[in-house]
This record gives sequence, structure tokens and C-alpha cells, in this order.
Amino acid sequence: QVQLVESGGGLVQAGGSLRLSCAASGSTFSINVMGWYRQGPGKQRELVATISSYGSTNYADSVKGRFTISRDNAKNTVYLRMNNLKPEDTAVYYCKAALILRDYWGQGTQVTVSS
Repeated sequence: QVQLVESGGGLVQAGGSLRLSCAASGSTFSINVMGWYRQGPGKQRELVATISSYGSTNYADSVKGRFTISRDNAKNTVYLRMNNLKPEDTAVYYCKAALILRDYWGQGTQVTVSS
């Protein structure tokens, strides 16, 4: 079992920045890849960024150059630094931990970007 708790969401003006955090607890040694996903109003959930246990990263084209995912294995925490935010980044952001047999999701944190 893995538990994920996100934090750091909020309301920000376009061009601003936020940093999301996702703290994992439980069987964290079993986690392979951690990632951030988002679901905007009326949209399907989509990948934002992922990071492997070795630090290899992957980003959606829409956030490349603006968002940075990082991971502190000692703290079992993954971060998403979001710069130059745009109104279209408004969404609920979810943290995911991928294990061999299943995935675990956090409860989500709301990010709202005003124009």
C-alpha cells in the first residue's frame, strides 16, 4: 500500500509560479515511477510529467520549458515546479505512484490560473 498526499495548489495570476508537492508513505520502496497528471474542466485526465527512480524525466509538450519535475528519494517526495503559468493550466493536479502490480493516486490539488 502507498499513500500519496499532494499540496501546494492555489490561485495564481497568469505568468506566476507554483510548486506542488506529493509526499508518499507506506511501501515506498516499491515505487518505480512517480508522476503528475491533471484534469481540467470538461477534459480528460492527461499526463503532465513523470520521473523514474533513477531521475529520468518525461514531459507533456504543453509544459516543456515551463514545468520541472523533481524527486527527493530520501523524503519520498516528488515536486512539480510550474513557471509561467497560463489559464489553460487550470486543473486539478494528481500525483501518481506506479508500482509493478498497480498504480496509486493522490486526492488531487486544485490549480487555478487567472488571466
